[in-house]
Amino acid sequence: MEHYKASKVVIITEKIILPKVTKLIEEAGGRGYTVTLAGGKGSRGVRSTSRANVIDEFSNVKIEVITAGVEAANRIADEVAERFFDNYSGITYLEEVQVLRPHRF
Repeated sequence: MEHYKASKVVIITEKIILPKVTKLIEEAGGRGYTVTLAGGKGSRGVRSTSRANVIDEFSNVKIEVITAGVEAANRIADEVAERFFDNYSGITYLEEVQVLRPHRF
């Protein structure tokens, strides 16, 4: 099976802004995303992934978006950082990936 180059945007941020971030992803050209609960330690302290935090609006989430090109990935990453990271904790990074069905992205 042939593999195709794509870009993945990873956004780790506060769950409370998830609806705003996913709306921005769609407006910036993202056709879909995956969200998982995230925890860890950073400049703003420790975030737990305990069961109690699943419903806690102050827990963190990891949002992954695959785009066909690096331009869309950069647009999403830049807009998320500009709109939210002055007021909410978060980090965004990009990775090169290979996908099997490029028409999905």
